[in-house]
Amino acid sequence: MTEALPPIDILLVEDDPGDVLMTREAFEHHKIRNNLHVASDGVEALRFVRREAPFEDAPRPGLILLDLNLPRMDGREVLAELKATPDLRSIPVVVLTTSEAEEDIVRSYDLHANAYVTKPVDFDRFIEVVRQIDDFFVTVVKLPR
Repeated sequence: MTEALPPIDILLVEDDPGDVLMTREAFEHHKIRNNLHVASDGVEALRFVRREAPFEDAPRPGLILLDLNLPRMDGREVLAELKATPDLRSIPVVVLTTSEAEEDIVRSYDLHANAYVTKPVDFDRFIEVVRQIDDFFVTVVKLPR
């Protein structure tokens, strides 16, 4: 009998309120026990992971879901900064974006994204993709805690 894994903290970096709502609903629909935190732009995301004001008490994310097209600092810049910072680079980052552009896919992997997923436009498919990401990165893959 396997022991239930403790929940992890997931940081969703997303500026579209509709996509945030769909992600929350996907977590609720599949009874995902992980804690979802949201940053609405790249600057806020970096403040969260660095535990800078107003996020001094923020948990270290076990997984980051990162949109590429963000205000103030885009996802590519956030990804580059995360992977260039020694104590942050081990956090897995899944690029979750609407872009299907080959240049975005190549650039994301060049910046050491752990996965690149194009957001489905269909709500049911979106929910399934979020569930699969959670299953893979939380249940299948061994992550540093």
